[in-house]
Amino acid sequence: MKVLFIGGTGNISTSVSRLCVDRGIDLFLLNRGTRHVSIPRARLIPCDIAEPGAAAAALAGHEWDAVVDWIAFTESQVERDITLFRNRTKQYVFISSASAYQKPPSHPVITESTPLYNPYWEYSRNKIACELRLERAYRDEGFPITIVRPSLTYDTVIPLALGGWTEYTVIERMKTGRPVIVHGDGTSLWTVTHAEDFAKGFTGLIGHQQAIGQSFHITSDELLTWNQIYEAAAEAAGCKPKLVHIASEFICRCEPSLTGTLLGDKALSAIFDNSKIKRFVPEFTATIPFSRGIRRTLEWFDAEPSRRIVTKETQEMMDRILGAYGRLGAGE
Repeated sequence: MKVLFIGGTGNISTSVSRLCVDRGIDLFLLNRGTRHVSIPRARLIPCDIAEPGAAAAALAGHEWDAVVDWIAFTESQVERDITLFRNRTKQYVFISSASAYQKPPSHPVITESTPLYNPYWEYSRNKIACELRLERAYRDEGFPITIVRPSLTYDTVIPLALGGWTEYTVIERMKTGRPVIVHGDGTSLWTVTHAEDFAKGFTGLIGHQQAIGQSFHITSDELLTWNQIYEAAAEAAGCKPKLVHIASEFICRCEPSLTGTLLGDKALSAIFDNSKIKRFVPEFTATIPFSRGIRRTLEWFDAEPSRRIVTKETQEMMDRILGAYGRLGAGE
């Protein structure tokens, strides 16, 4: 198969790219080539997809068995892709987000038929708008879409709610004995998926004729409380965490920028039913438990000091929330 990834060297997509070439897919990566990630046997097309004229020129003469856009976030971007790949690909895969599912959910178990609705997070609403535009293109003109909704998926990021992701701040706080905020009482359930596990399900959908017109989420079946997630991260870092539990609503009042990622995502239990992806890709199973995966992630951060980013702004934000919570407890 001849496949184009727009992006392809990010936190999730790098693992997918590597698995694709291992499985013999003729993989092309259209990106700016700035991340310096090695994908042996993949062919780079150096171009910025945000420049449609340059992209059209770079892709002239190509037709694809599948195109995957890893970096489309708005309706205008998928509109650009529809124009660029109309009648030039047998499958177009859009990377949406499991945060697009109904918040708060009307049922604790999430399936692909769970409604899409998120009043808290603009990022999620934009993903929903992208899905609706693509579904219209499929209905009206047969544009061959497949929609995939990752949940919290990690490899080269730290999947903790505050002070993590591309930052090392939350781990540094744990190591130095400073308090770390856990939203709610820490007992809500969540699923964290390693990118290599995600890749096994995702790669099985590429070129899958019956996946056209379908949507999927792909997650681990391991359910953990947020307390367990933080404790596993601390153990991997070789320390004992000082966890302070604070209601998500209070955190968001102190720091409104967290409203989307908390009230619009991580504050509520998420239990994903993976029956559909397993039906379409029978060999898919997630085999990397978080306790093992987070060790690998922290080893990646520790391998290069420049990756261990600790920001003054995040430290101050967390201390400000803790201070406000302490004053509340003191009756101020």
